[in-house]
Amino acid sequence: LGADDADAAVISTGDNITASAMTALLLRDLGVEEVYVKVVSHDHARLIEKIGVTETIFPERESGIRLGKRISSRSLLNYVQLGADFSVQEMAVPDAWVGRSLRDLKLPRRHGISVVAVHDMLQDRIQPVPDPDALLKESDTLLVAGRDDNLAKAANL
Repeated sequence: LGADDADAAVISTGDNITASAMTALLLRDLGVEEVYVKVVSHDHARLIEKIGVTETIFPERESGIRLGKRISSRSLLNYVQLGADFSVQEMAVPDAWVGRSLRDLKLPRRHGISVVAVHDMLQDRIQPVPDPDALLKESDTLLVAGRDDNLAKAANL
């Protein structure tokens, strides 16, 4: 397949741990520098990482974590973990924030979070650099970034 000329490879062999391990080993032997492997368990990830792959991906676990976060907070619409305790989340505007501006709310100082974008759900428009003086509406959602504990507190206001 020309794998020896590839710069990167993605391995997704379903539940076949042996096939993914052998493929990763062969690709590393061929000198493929970046090898990404879908894994099905913690032990599978440990095995693959010992081969020296670039990254293991556990989509079922990641999806489960995102779903758990969404279920635990009614106002949380989407969730992307970016570090051990840092994420970007899409959340409904809390009732206490409706009719107020981002400048007035002082979210970075009061809650330790930053609004990255405002999504007007009615017009399906996203404003990636929010106007700090625009009044938030009930139909808006906020794309916010910050530490998970600060985001959780803000989402549950």
